[in-house]
Amino acid sequence: MNKKLKPELIDEDNPEWTDDMFKHSVRFDSLPEALQSKLRGRPKAAVTKERITIRLSPDVLERFRASGDGWQTRVDAALKDWLNTHSLT
Repeated sequence: MNKKLKPELIDEDNPEWTDDMFKHSVRFDSLPEALQSKLRGRPKAAVTKERITIRLSPDVLERFRASGDGWQTRVDAALKDWLNTHSLT
């Protein structure tokens, strides 16, 4: 089968690997541990949050979103603050 290259699909910054590139590649787990930890990215948080679905009033959502990036963290902080000042029992 004869493949024709589509110019719009060619990525100059990320070319296809050649046989020589494959020949010189190494497995990730064979790299030094210090390098592996840098390449893994951000470490997992000690305390993680749980993903949920919640329905909020449009005006509440609009006000938090208008406050910019991190609005979900501020919703979490507002709920924690409310829990500190109210009894659920």
